[in-house]
Amino acid sequence: MPNTYTQLLIQFVFAVKNRDALINEPIRPDVEKYISGIIKNNNHVLLAQYCMPNHCHILVGFNPIQSISDLAKDIKSNSSKWINENKFTPFKFNWQEGFGAFSYSKSQLDVVANYILNQKEHHKKKTFKEEYLDFLQKFNVDYNEKYLFEWLD
Repeated sequence: MPNTYTQLLIQFVFAVKNRDALINEPIRPDVEKYISGIIKNNNHVLLAQYCMPNHCHILVGFNPIQSISDLAKDIKSNSSKWINENKFTPFKFNWQEGFGAFSYSKSQLDVVANYILNQKEHHKKKTFKEEYLDFLQKFNVDYNEKYLFEWLD
């Protein structure tokens, strides 16, 4: 669209169904590479991503030609299908229903990207549940616990 200029940074967060630890280290780089292709094919820019065994963080330079929900749906459905077709996991792979999406200013780009890239270290101190609830509180997101990810503590 001519004369349309945007700068939108969105962090997506979503969990593996039942919070199963299925994205193990041998397949993590391939899963991340596949997700990066989905993002690129939808005309967005991947800025940082890290898939933990049971959840994923993705920072995107977002192009408003697509809705946030549609990009999340494309990433989750296409990557699930690809993971299953390649038999990367011993069980059927699915992402859990829903996702988190959080916006940032350009001045926060380096901090957020570093946070995402250091997920492995970060989760030695904090669980995904603690992290996700912190995001919701930090961004003043009203939520109903009934509709949050399934927490299997």
